[in-house]
Amino acid sequence: MEITASQVKELREKTGAGMMDAKKALVEAGGDMEKAAEILRQKGIATAEKKSGRTAAEGQVASLISDDRKTGVLVEVNCETDFVAKGDAFQTMVSEVAQQILEKAPADVQELLTLPSSFLAGSTVQQYVTDKIAAIKENLNIRRFVRYQVAGNGAIHSYIHTGGKVGVLVELKTGKAETANHEVFKQLIKDVAMQIASAAPDFVSRADIDPTVIEEETRVEMGKEDLANKPEDIRRKIVEGRVSKLLGQRCLIEQPFVKDPSQSVDDIIKNRATELGDMDIEVVRFTRYALGEGIEKKETNFAEEVAAAARV
Repeated sequence: MEITASQVKELREKTGAGMMDAKKALVEAGGDMEKAAEILRQKGIATAEKKSGRTAAEGQVASLISDDRKTGVLVEVNCETDFVAKGDAFQTMVSEVAQQILEKAPADVQELLTLPSSFLAGSTVQQYVTDKIAAIKENLNIRRFVRYQVAGNGAIHSYIHTGGKVGVLVELKTGKAETANHEVFKQLIKDVAMQIASAAPDFVSRADIDPTVIEEETRVEMGKEDLANKPEDIRRKIVEGRVSKLLGQRCLIEQPFVKDPSQSVDDIIKNRATELGDMDIEVVRFTRYALGEGIEKKETNFAEEVAAAARV
């Protein structure tokens, strides 16, 4: 079948692969985009990391935690330029949006935008955003947020890195109510948040991994060229080991602790639990936002734009 230039472009944008590699993969996959991406992964040409690393957008990831540390918000708001992102007007807007989410507990961005604004009398949040667009003179977008509420004993903590480029919200539960107010626990939850920001895990533990994720990783590893000539039983054992290692790296509690790589995050939590006399301390959930991930930032060539304008 004929592979079009637009198909090749789409696959390159999705995987970061070169033009010829992308075209060959599409030919091999019969034009199936997902299969072609899988083929590239099997050959080591494309990875999920390449896909996420190429994306970019300006703005800020911010957080807001209630005084009792039982409720927390992590939100990403986008703008067009880094100059605006660093400005007081934009940062005030982000803070006000976070406050609105903390107080009103909307289910998603769509519901948030329909709520009455707490900061612009007689208007919805959508009208509030429109008003800010007119004042700041850039397109602004409340892209995503999460809001955590502790159900029992425990606390929420946030960590914002590099001026809002990466943000983390994490919830830890405790067996005793008083544990959450102990300085040892406060340092522990802070360390866990920084671990998530630094090591970017996908899951708390293996219990959180969907079986389809394991199936996909197994399929990718089984198709890798370095195993092609090995007997089926040997190949399967090697793949099981590889997949187990890969998944372990993606689980928070199995990761080496960034402040002491000789111990795992799970070791640190258990050690602190023993110290505090509360063996029910555990990570409930976390969210990590990297600013602009999944958004393609339009690249412009100023010289070409000027030349094009001159020809009109």
